[in-house]
Amino acid sequence: MPRLSEVIAALDALWPPERAEGWDAVGPVCGDPDAEVRRVLFAVDPVQEIADEAVRLGVDLLVTHHPLYLRGTTTVAASHFKGRVVHTLIKHDVALLVAHTNADRADPGVSDALAGALDLRVTGPLVPDPTDPAGRRGLGRICEPDRPMTVRELAARAAERLPATAQGIRVAGDPDAPVRTVAVSGGSGDSLFDDVRAAGVDAFLTADLRHHPVSEAREHGPLALLDAAHWATEWPWCELAAAQLDTISDRHGWGLRTYVSRTVTDPWTAHAASAPPLVTTNDPGAPN
Repeated sequence: MPRLSEVIAALDALWPPERAEGWDAVGPVCGDPDAEVRRVLFAVDPVQEIADEAVRLGVDLLVTHHPLYLRGTTTVAASHFKGRVVHTLIKHDVALLVAHTNADRADPGVSDALAGALDLRVTGPLVPDPTDPAGRRGLGRICEPDRPMTVRELAARAAERLPATAQGIRVAGDPDAPVRTVAVSGGSGDSLFDDVRAAGVDAFLTADLRHHPVSEAREHGPLALLDAAHWATEWPWCELAAAQLDTISDRHGWGLRTYVSRTVTDPWTAHAASAPPLVTTNDPGAPN
């Protein structure tokens, strides 16, 4: 069996910590570097439900996309939920490793997994990493659909292929507009609108879109926007990451067993649909 330090070194080669944003908190959170690793669980959020799942599965390493302590801390007391997570993991000899923006920028990374879940062919990064001579790394991805489709069809595919959430998929734009090129970005994406416009794509699928940035983006042109749940856009990476570790394990003869959590940790739990509006803002006959 490999030691924890060996498994982390292999995962760091996939998602080098130095490529994370300066504000990020990636890497190991807890765990004995000399401990043996037999089972590994991948998940998006390091919340108590996931820590409990790791214990039930008897895993030795939990790998999450989101950091536990993004802004640092001065205590891991179990009186707070983050401290309870740390206590649960340490008490049951479960290590925790975070791969966040370093996994976003990787090739393949979070947005590649999102594109793959939607059968979109990646043609390149949305925001290229200037340190990558091959031009494959970076934030987001520019893609082409596997067949001609409309915005409505792309939204329906995202609703079908991504994990089910209370939010579903919101659309801003003409549902019947054709989609020839798509930009995707797992997680919060409205900071990338300038890059999306520069790419000249027909649609942008991401998460956490806010009113004012969306309103301004719509005023710039016919770009269609598709807003999915943050957790749902990043969950496909867990399957990709587990498959990558499986390949490494086979190559080294480690015999690791990997798991992907299907526990829904999206914080939104219900959705009540509004009644259809009487008029829409793009209706030329609508009263002022």
